[in-house]
Amino acid sequence: MGKKSVLILCGDYVEDWEIMVPFQALQAYGISVDAVCPGKKSGDICRTAVHQLSGHQTYSESRGHNFTLNATFDEIEASKYDGLILPGGRAPEYLAMNDSVVDLVSKFSNSGKPIASICHGQLILAAAGLVKNRRCTAYPPVKPALVAAGSHWVEPETMSECVVDGNLITGATYEGHPEFIRLFVKALGGTISGSDKKILFLCGDFMEDYEVMVPFQALLALGCQVDAICPKKVSGDICPTAIHDFEGDQTYSEKPGHDFTLTETFEGLNPSTYEALVIPGGRAPEYLALDEKVLALVKHFMEAGKPVASICHGQQILSAAGVLKGRKCTAYPAVKLNVLLAGATWLEPDPIDRCFTDGNLVTGAAWPGHPEFISQLMSLLGIQVSI
Repeated sequence: MGKKSVLILCGDYVEDWEIMVPFQALQAYGISVDAVCPGKKSGDICRTAVHQLSGHQTYSESRGHNFTLNATFDEIEASKYDGLILPGGRAPEYLAMNDSVVDLVSKFSNSGKPIASICHGQLILAAAGLVKNRRCTAYPPVKPALVAAGSHWVEPETMSECVVDGNLITGATYEGHPEFIRLFVKALGGTISGSDKKILFLCGDFMEDYEVMVPFQALLALGCQVDAICPKKVSGDICPTAIHDFEGDQTYSEKPGHDFTLTETFEGLNPSTYEALVIPGGRAPEYLALDEKVLALVKHFMEAGKPVASICHGQQILSAAGVLKGRKCTAYPAVKLNVLLAGATWLEPDPIDRCFTDGNLVTGAAWPGHPEFISQLMSLLGIQVSI
């Protein structure tokens, strides 16, 4: 059986995590993914939105990353794809009024291929007449449209709720990505093995938004137990994240990202119970590298030969921990000095999405490399997705 191919339907102000997490996670699993937007071509960008609940009556919105499309809407043939994903955000409000979009979604439905839609994406399903007599959920304010379209509404008990009805998978919000993605992989005929692993994420305030959530939820979707900690914080606390993007300046720009919720308490944690460590980049590594408890944690994993995956500025922590001497690794180019001074052999990230494995160490330069970054960590852990 050939490689599975999936289509993701985008639009301006699609939710930032709801486009990038499934896009990169599925690629990491070995699935080909094309992202398209009406009126745009391959190489164009869609601006994204950061939506989150911040104590107000509805979610807040701020600017997210710029998402680069890799296929042209007018050139796609639905018959070549094995499944369709509809992210949420504000894009579905206007995409639902686009006849070409409705026609495309209807073709997937008529063929019986899996359709996975999340949050506000279900507005497109309603416009296409695909929810009549079907069980589905969504972000709660979408309920009136779905009920009016004849669906059997399933009230989400939590914002991670997902519902399956035939070839239709619906989710409430990005909080449910792990189950949402896992159900979609299953619908594509995929099986996951070797995922009985415990993995630890080392977090900090203003770590990069994508660099924590994409691998975090991609590994959860595989069935791994994944915990996130931060010095001086406890389970349930949040870390604000930073959105680092490439927008034509001499260096990356920074915007506020989502709030990321920690799952474990740093103090008293027993690292010996975990089989791998992941270190996101962003600005957090600059100050985490000054924390002796952080450095001791990193040394534990490296000296035990456990897989360690570090991306972008995360290698500042590896350098400070003194664990790079004699190793080969890459990083965001601006971190090259840290890597060389630590006694490592520099591997040029050309292109920027290239990642490398040296023994138990996986390193990447930036979030565009997530598919390879996650895939190489999966290989070290013995996790496989077979389709």
